[in-house]
Amino acid sequence: MSLSRLGLIVPPVGPWSAQARGYRWAEEVGYDVVYTADHLTHPTFPGLWLGEAFTTLTAAAAVTDRIMLGTLVASSAFRSPVSLARVAMTVQDISAGRLVLGLGMGAPFCAEADRGVRESIGELSTRFADVVRGYRSVLDGATNWQGDVMAFGGLETTARPEGVGRPELLLAGHGPRSLALAAAHADTWNTYGGPGTADIEGDDFWQLLGRQVEGFAEACDRQGRDPASIRRSVLLGFGRVLPTASVGSYLDAAGRATALGFDDLIVYGSPWADGEPRDLDVHEQALAQLR
Repeated sequence: MSLSRLGLIVPPVGPWSAQARGYRWAEEVGYDVVYTADHLTHPTFPGLWLGEAFTTLTAAAAVTDRIMLGTLVASSAFRSPVSLARVAMTVQDISAGRLVLGLGMGAPFCAEADRGVRESIGELSTRFADVVRGYRSVLDGATNWQGDVMAFGGLETTARPEGVGRPELLLAGHGPRSLALAAAHADTWNTYGGPGTADIEGDDFWQLLGRQVEGFAEACDRQGRDPASIRRSVLLGFGRVLPTASVGSYLDAAGRATALGFDDLIVYGSPWADGEPRDLDVHEQALAQLR
């Protein structure tokens, strides 16, 4: 067994003219998917410009031909079912079916930026479940729908353009509620370990991911779904496990991800706003050996 897809996050930092170079380079070097993040604000980038995710992917579709384009992840902290379905299907149409719609719970600071309320993790988790179920209901053709905290009604337009299929749905999850949500609805499940893993190193980190893989399989069993029917995706680079530190680190991460049964490996790229990133040769050499 080997990884079937390699992905890269190009941070939505700085002007599009700079980000565009990152998308073109990622396609040329052999990545399968390029992702952007979906934030209204972020403590990692104070004082910098963050581009809007779906507008960025629409522009990316115009400067690439082959590579898939995704959100990692669209934030349910400020997205709602109908508007999410509309922007996702628009990108899916314009990109000729290349969208991977990654969706996650989002962060409290984005909820605060959107509506002045810093919601609890429990509140955000409930909203996440509603956005997922509501989004699927929109694409199924519902005109009215009621969730736990969100709803829509009076839809008179079509769910998607004629002849355009729905995009791959990637759901991010680490705890029991989000794993159950992914097991029930996802085409692809993604984990980065979770917010408490930033300081976990080496074997401890990979053991934690192994427990999450087991937890996801158990959640699939409870939903009556075959775990093998859902892609498994891991994002690395959030904490102390840094694949792009060296070619060796990248290859080691790929091997460990494969051993745990992951299908997709996604790594963080550096922003292009300040010129060409210094680690491009790591990506190029690692991808040459993994292909």
